[in-house]
Amino acid sequence: MDVIDQANERAENMVQAALAQRASANAAPSALWCEDCGERIPEARRQAAPGCECCISCQELREHPARR
Repeated sequence: MDVIDQANERAENMVQAALAQRASANAAPSALWCEDCGERIPEARRQAAPGCECCISCQELREHPARR
């Protein structure tokens, strides 16, 4: 890997870190309970999708309403 490749990789890492920081700073706190079905939202989902309002099953239904 030459110097330019290293610089490009470092720049890409910096951009990704900045985007991740911005996304987490702008996200509202995740809900504890799903707004659609009322079930508790698993902690793993709450951490993976900051600001989530519903469980993964209900989110899939929101995104693909024809699957109902």
